[in-house]
Amino acid sequence: MNEYNFTEDQLMIRDLARQIAEDKIRPVRAELDEKDEFPEEIIKILADSDLFAIFVPEEYGGLGGGAMELCIATEELSKVCGGVAVSYAASGLGAFPIILFGSDEQKKKFLPAIASGEKIAAFGLTEPNAGSDVGGMETTAEKDGDDYNLNGNKIFITNGGVADIYTIIAMTNKSRGARGASAIVVEKGMDGFDFGKKEDKMGIRATVTRELVFEDCRVPAENLLKREGLGFIVAMKTFDKSRPGIGAQAVGIAQGSINEAVEYASQRIQFGQPVSSFQAVRHMIANMSTKTEAARNLVYHAARMVDSGVKNISKISAMSKLFASDVAMEVTTNALQIFGGSGYMKEYPAEKFMRDAKITQIYEGTNQIQRDVIGLKVIKENKSGKKK
Repeated sequence: MNEYNFTEDQLMIRDLARQIAEDKIRPVRAELDEKDEFPEEIIKILADSDLFAIFVPEEYGGLGGGAMELCIATEELSKVCGGVAVSYAASGLGAFPIILFGSDEQKKKFLPAIASGEKIAAFGLTEPNAGSDVGGMETTAEKDGDDYNLNGNKIFITNGGVADIYTIIAMTNKSRGARGASAIVVEKGMDGFDFGKKEDKMGIRATVTRELVFEDCRVPAENLLKREGLGFIVAMKTFDKSRPGIGAQAVGIAQGSINEAVEYASQRIQFGQPVSSFQAVRHMIANMSTKTEAARNLVYHAARMVDSGVKNISKISAMSKLFASDVAMEVTTNALQIFGGSGYMKEYPAEKFMRDAKITQIYEGTNQIQRDVIGLKVIKENKSGKKK
């Protein structure tokens, strides 16, 4: 039995993603980061390798995997570049609402192209005045005959502009607050759908982050997921499924920074011996590795629970994202410290890992929101007698 009880297919996914990361991403990661450039050629390689198919059901052109398979691939890519990894994984985020809530017709229409990598997907929730507060959303979708008329803006959208398929959360009945939100699939090129500026980011620069602009955008009513009023549920169930993927990205970033720090510490000579021979450095590496391993196991456990079909996964999903991202920030900070002054220089990858780690504490719900989700769930379970 292998270390993490992976299936043969999961081992193949891990090895394939690792090979692509080492052979194709490592040589260009610094250039992609410096130029703030979407990794179009690498995305094509990932598509040709069927890595976009791993999280799509077989009946819609995929390989029938789920959150676990996406976590495995994302972790391996993130060990080399978190930006490339999220360009890939964000397509899964955009596809999950369709997988979870789409009709058979909608799945047949959108998922095969996502599975093949022919089309990239994205998810649009955050607005200038709304993010965690879905009730404050201002983007509207008004029914008009056989269409919805979409107006508003979405910001900080990963893959914005490069994606072809967007799952958008918009208000169909603003008087009902969060219960008036709905989910609708919008395609690039639709009249009234445009893109704002490309954001200049601190980290994950090898991905495109853009504003989505809707001005009287006509979307066929048949693109509505399930029914009106389910947008908040669609978003929350999507995040329950995707948050372990953010945890996997964080674990990969942490592990990648450890690998680089250990290699550097083994080569850097001070006082006539490698830095790695000093107890203080060894203890740092021990703590970094232990916490990363704990985060990895929590992420894998959460992903397996998601794929098992267990209903109440919000708590464990939030825990995996929260813990792994906090670990990633701590580990990358300490990895840079091991590099010393060299770590602060862009010549070495330590500073990039640290910049890339920070976003994992912010997107798909800040860690403050995750703590609120977890705390509320624990209190509710305690009151209902479901104590640990």
